Amino acid sequence: MSEAQLRANFWQHYPLHELSTAEWEALCDGCGGCCLEKFLDDPDEPYEVEYTDVACKLLDCSTGYCSNYEHRQQFVPECVSLTADKLPDMMWLPSNCAYKRIYLGEGLPSWHLLLTQDIELTRQGMRRAGVGVAGRCVSEDFVNEDELEERIVRWIQA
Repeated sequence: MSEAQLRANFWQHYPLHELSTAEWEALCDGCGGCCLEKFLDDPDEPYEVEYTDVACKLLDCSTGYCSNYEHRQQFVPECVSLTADKLPDMMWLPSNCAYKRIYLGEGLPSWHLLLTQDIELTRQGMRRAGVGVAGRCVSEDFVNEDELEERIVRWIQA
């Protein structure tokens, strides 16, 4: 995606449902939090979610990025396909999630790539903020489902 496809400060000037595909994708900070297994006990209380350190089988746990993003739903049909229309029902997303923050009127975190325009500064900022699953998760391929409750973590919050 080139910067030419992105309107200047689009996240400040346009509602989420008016963003282009390129703008929508640019909002993602790549933290990988949405790719973790989680427990949402009460759908009416979406902020009361418990995340585990167990990631989708497609997530590269060393980088925190999906290994097959374009075709992920062919391999993982239950993969979240986030849209502006679905967002109100997805408040279980991590508190750092740009989609959630923009929806709630909170703006982007200072380390976000759209603000820094520098991937290394963004990575450093994410590390300082304790954001991202890279190096902190394990693939679901290596965990038994009955072990999930033992893998609840507190380093990610809704």
